[in-house]
Amino acid sequence: MSRLGSRVGANHPVAFAIRHWGPTLPCMTTSDSTSAGLPQERRLVTSIPGPKSQVLQARRNAAVSKGVGATMPIYITDAGGGVLVDVDGNSLIDMGSGIAVTSVGNAAPKVVAAVQEQVARFTHTCFMVTSYSGYVEVCEALNRLTPGTHEKRSALFNSGAEAVENAIKVARAYTKRPAVVVFEHAYHGRTNLTMAMTAKNMPYKESFGPFASEIYRVPMSYPFHDGRSGADVAADVISKIEKEIGAGNVAAIIIEPIAGEGGFIVPAAGFIPRIVDFARDNGIVFVADEIQTGFCRTGDWFACENEGIVPDLITTAKGIAGGLPLAGLTGRAEIMDSVHVGGLGGTYGGNPVACAAALASIETMEELDLAAAARQIASVMIPRLQALAEKTGVIGEVRGRGAMLAVELVKPGTHEPDAELTSTIAKACHAQGVVVLTAGTYGNVLRFLPPLVMPMHLLDEALTVIEEQFLAHTGN
Repeated sequence: MSRLGSRVGANHPVAFAIRHWGPTLPCMTTSDSTSAGLPQERRLVTSIPGPKSQVLQARRNAAVSKGVGATMPIYITDAGGGVLVDVDGNSLIDMGSGIAVTSVGNAAPKVVAAVQEQVARFTHTCFMVTSYSGYVEVCEALNRLTPGTHEKRSALFNSGAEAVENAIKVARAYTKRPAVVVFEHAYHGRTNLTMAMTAKNMPYKESFGPFASEIYRVPMSYPFHDGRSGADVAADVISKIEKEIGAGNVAAIIIEPIAGEGGFIVPAAGFIPRIVDFARDNGIVFVADEIQTGFCRTGDWFACENEGIVPDLITTAKGIAGGLPLAGLTGRAEIMDSVHVGGLGGTYGGNPVACAAALASIETMEELDLAAAARQIASVMIPRLQALAEKTGVIGEVRGRGAMLAVELVKPGTHEPDAELTSTIAKACHAQGVVVLTAGTYGNVLRFLPPLVMPMHLLDEALTVIEEQFLAHTGN
């Protein structure tokens, strides 16, 4: 048995996914979820990038700040279902969903119709000046869908980072405490406060300091590298908070239920529940950052449901609105209402067009049961990624839940990160028309975030291409 096979026990997240979800869910269809007439196929008519994309790339270089990065130098004209079509006519399989944003597709019919109708009525009034029903309806949906049966309130913003900043504002207002506890490998955004909360220096923090104060970092459960139980790592976290910060000084503990940019790290079972118990015992607001994990992505509506966690506050964005910019902060009514009138808001927060898109996206997720679709994607992908790990010896761990999956690449026989091979395989997949993303504190994780409406034949083809590129670049 390989190192991977011996490590994946009955309670490992991957093993649980296969056992719990199984391979028998009906295949997704795309008749109600793709842009009309867009063929669901991988098609390469030029090299990647093609000549038209190269012209646009030259224009970009002359007009756009070099500080704005890009995974691939291609330019998209159409997208939907599971494909991205570029200006040269290439059709690429999308295994990234715009970083977990287009879960319902890039042009879901209900979203398109709702946006068109709203744009024709009005695009903006500012909810803080003259209100509109769409904002209220999105907040009602968030209050209904997020974990817990307690009374809730919500507020809407523009981006995930803005939602996180407001979660900290609310927690500090409620507790009258200054300190915020964050975790190793965390990603919470690119604003000044959220950069302080984000763990990785490059490219997110380098040269941008000084950062906001009263942010304290504690260990994250990372089973592949620490080999420890969730309870043991949680005990270390609690000890560090008590000894170095003082529980009575902590306003909030914030964590991604599955660390996103940090490498799709699934903490060991029991780690987060123990942190939640500690927070409750000490009057600390527990915040779940579900910006990347939320809205059916992990096979549940929200990833914290996997261990029955009910957060005090939960931040959402990305998959909420079918590609339009919208974010939410939802929480216990007494916490959310502790802020003075006028303390929350923003000119564009809860824009009426984005709210219309969000309501249509949520309706699509419910009608198509996209949480089940995410579980089906897991049942297809996990066994093939595990088999690839067995065959190549360079995948240290297959991990994730639902349609939020990753492989961590290492030097054979070790846990030493192999960022170079990760970059090589990602670029090779891009050249073959499959869009994959990298991640990880050590730059050695390939992450997969396919649209939840992706046709199964495209998912199968994408996996075949990924397998071929692994074999071609590992001497197998």
